[in-house]
Amino acid sequence: MKRAVLAALLNFFFAGLGYVVLGERRLLGVGWTLAAVGLTYVELSIQTAAPAFYWPMFASVFLLNTCFAVDAYRVGQRLAAADAGAPRGALPA
Repeated sequence: MKRAVLAALLNFFFAGLGYVVLGERRLLGVGWTLAAVGLTYVELSIQTAAPAFYWPMFASVFLLNTCFAVDAYRVGQRLAAADAGAPRGALPA
């Protein structure tokens, strides 16, 4: 459960890094993390260069990171359930 929470937090702040910590989707996680760093740079540049586009960009990145966090949490729960001997695909109670 602790790994699931850690993965969710990491995926919220650095999309993809939570997957790397869980040992799942590692290559995809590294790719998303690098893309998130680049996207953050663009987002911060837009804030001063084109302020009208900043809030839509911020909202989009926030939504994307929230979705990544929820997914990493679910993957972490599934892995914890598998480690505890629960049937594959079952979530802990």
